[in-house]
Amino acid sequence: MLRFASVAPLVALIAFAAAAAADAPQLIGSSKSWSAFQASTGSGKVCYALARPKTVEPRKAARDPIFFLVSDWPGRKVQGELQVVPGYPYKDGEPVVAQVGSTKVEFFTRNSGSSGAAWVKDPDQESSLLSAMRRGNTITVSGVSERGTRTRDTYSLAGITKALDLIRDACAK
Repeated sequence: MLRFASVAPLVALIAFAAAAAADAPQLIGSSKSWSAFQASTGSGKVCYALARPKTVEPRKAARDPIFFLVSDWPGRKVQGELQVVPGYPYKDGEPVVAQVGSTKVEFFTRNSGSSGAAWVKDPDQESSLLSAMRRGNTITVSGVSERGTRTRDTYSLAGITKALDLIRDACAK
């Protein structure tokens, strides 16, 4: 439970970086579809790679910014934490599924106000999904909004390996 407790600070760092330049995440590099950042939070350093989807379904659904993130939190001894920020609150009890090729992993959801986020349900599956991401071309995330809208977001995995290497290096220092 401690692994995902700080979604609000991370999402706030992403969304409000320009507003607080001193606390803003620092871009440490980009590679194709992925960008890598490091930042300081109340619980120490965090390094993360993120991508925005290349395609979203349905296209006309009103949503806030959408991201797929991979985070390292050295102070918590967490590496490779996968998170989805869908741009809406999730419907309670509905699963979120990420798929790369034949590898499918279920995520659990947590809403905070008008935002939702999802994390891998079984942390033992994170490494297999990360491995599939390093080998794959796309990852597709399916979920259901609080209003019942089924969504399907597809992210390019081009550049993921370099972005992951950047965050590992930055958080190892």
